[in-house]
Amino acid sequence: MSAHALRGYRAGSAAQPQELDPMLLWPALALLLFGMVMVYSASIATAEGSRFTGHQPAYFLIRHGVFLAIGLIAAAVVFQVPLRVWQQGAPWLFLLGVALLVLVLVPFIGREVNGARRWLPLGLVNLQPSELMKLFAVLYAADYTVRKLADMGSFRRGFVPMALVMALVGGLLLREPDFGAFVVIICIAMGILFLGGINVRLFAVLFLFLALAFVVLIWTSPYRRERIFGFMDPWSDAYGKGYQLSHALIAFGRGEWFGVGLGGSVEKLFYLPEAHTDFLLAVIAEELGLAGVLAVIVLFALIVQRAFAIGRQSLLLERAYGGLVAQGIGIWIGVQAFINMGVNMGLLPTKGLTLPLMSFGGSGILANCVALAILLRVDYENRALMRGAAA
Repeated sequence: MSAHALRGYRAGSAAQPQELDPMLLWPALALLLFGMVMVYSASIATAEGSRFTGHQPAYFLIRHGVFLAIGLIAAAVVFQVPLRVWQQGAPWLFLLGVALLVLVLVPFIGREVNGARRWLPLGLVNLQPSELMKLFAVLYAADYTVRKLADMGSFRRGFVPMALVMALVGGLLLREPDFGAFVVIICIAMGILFLGGINVRLFAVLFLFLALAFVVLIWTSPYRRERIFGFMDPWSDAYGKGYQLSHALIAFGRGEWFGVGLGGSVEKLFYLPEAHTDFLLAVIAEELGLAGVLAVIVLFALIVQRAFAIGRQSLLLERAYGGLVAQGIGIWIGVQAFINMGVNMGLLPTKGLTLPLMSFGGSGILANCVALAILLRVDYENRALMRGAAA
């Protein structure tokens, strides 16, 4: 433990530190519980009107509650696992993630919905490998960076191996296709490499290259290109390519300052597609107004801030892997939340990414809960180390 970190600990905390960080734990629990309420509110009409759900209004609420319970149980188990175990298993978990991404593309194994093959049917539930891959990417990128710290200034030894691995993952995700997950995973990998000390000039060149690659991917794909045109002027084709965005904007407009009241959304009544998944924030805006949206933004900002603070503390304690994992989780949650919110508000083109911790979806909730448990574990080990050093 560095002398600087120990002095900061002694100066800033006369009392015994808490076992868990309340500024991380409570915002996370608030988002999970608030998400459950809003998923129910956003999904009632869809559940009542579908034969698939048996016309049960609480269908999505019950399933979301079960997913949340499984996620919290998994989080409690994962919290008991020392961080060194995750570091040792990171390459194997990453290989497992790649295998699942390959498996989902196999005909008659992966499940196709609306032209996308992203799910593995497991009886009563569907597993979405791309959600787990985000977590595995954080663990692997952090482990890779720690192992290659001495080579972070080298393009060939520091960047090329990671680039090849991420190109493989990206190729599999684009085959599904799941462009949103691809963007998030690339942001995770590049962010961790940057925080790990990759050469700044090299990083700038790579950033420009990736930006150009994204433009090419969008322009060469007709449906992605149509989404860009729909984003630029959704009202020109409000019943076609601009349909989702135009109804999301209507929901925001109706909500004004304090909303029309919980349960009072009109847009969720079969106007706004995927109201309980990708466009949950639009329902929040309509029912709870600007106040509800700001509350969600503040809660996410607290989680991201605490993730980076925990990561910085871990780095000061010379625990590089824990620091990069914590900050990688912060990048993941922050980037995905930003993209989802940007799409809902019309600041970004429509993209199929859920709102972390809140939107309906078993794989996403499970991956988010496990990630937060690992983040809490990093903080727990930091506090244990500081207590031992101060004793």
